[in-house]
Amino acid sequence: MMKSESLFQAFARFFLLAVILFFSQAMFAQTAAPTMLDTSKITYNQISQGLKLYVFPAKGQTKQKQKEDEFECYKWATEQSGIDPLNLPKVEAAPAQSGPTGGAVRGAARGAAAGVAIGAIAGDAGKGAAIGATAGAMKGASAGQQAQAQQNQKAQADAAAKEQAMKDSYKKAFSVCIEGKGYTVK
Repeated sequence: MMKSESLFQAFARFFLLAVILFFSQAMFAQTAAPTMLDTSKITYNQISQGLKLYVFPAKGQTKQKQKEDEFECYKWATEQSGIDPLNLPKVEAAPAQSGPTGGAVRGAARGAAAGVAIGAIAGDAGKGAAIGATAGAMKGASAGQQAQAQQNQKAQADAAAKEQAMKDSYKKAFSVCIEGKGYTVK
């Protein structure tokens, strides 16, 4: 009797494992499929127009032949560049930084030190330190905010440049391919 219960438990575990594997494989298969052009729905120069390229059939190719050649070059350029213009990876800038930068504290310390010296000359070092600390804190906070804004702008510009470089890489591969098939590209 115990032997049959152990056999049943082993079978149940195996069955459960098989079900989990089946469903996980089905989920991964659905998410991994990239979007591909439907060639029956594209026009003869839709790909080149999307890339903002002018493609001229220098050897008298027909519109249908150009459509086929552009699609072949679309696939080839995707393989060569590792970039699919229909599924560009999202390039995100580093998260924008905000909040205290420490500039106010550093500015206050510098201002207080300067204020002590000025206050000592005027006869009240404590009052001079307080005034200097306040002015220094305001100046330091402003400088810190400006530095953060510059860093955030640079991160945005870097992300845009990286995305443009990916597009340019794909465009170059597509142009090489289509020129090799007898078209003039500008």
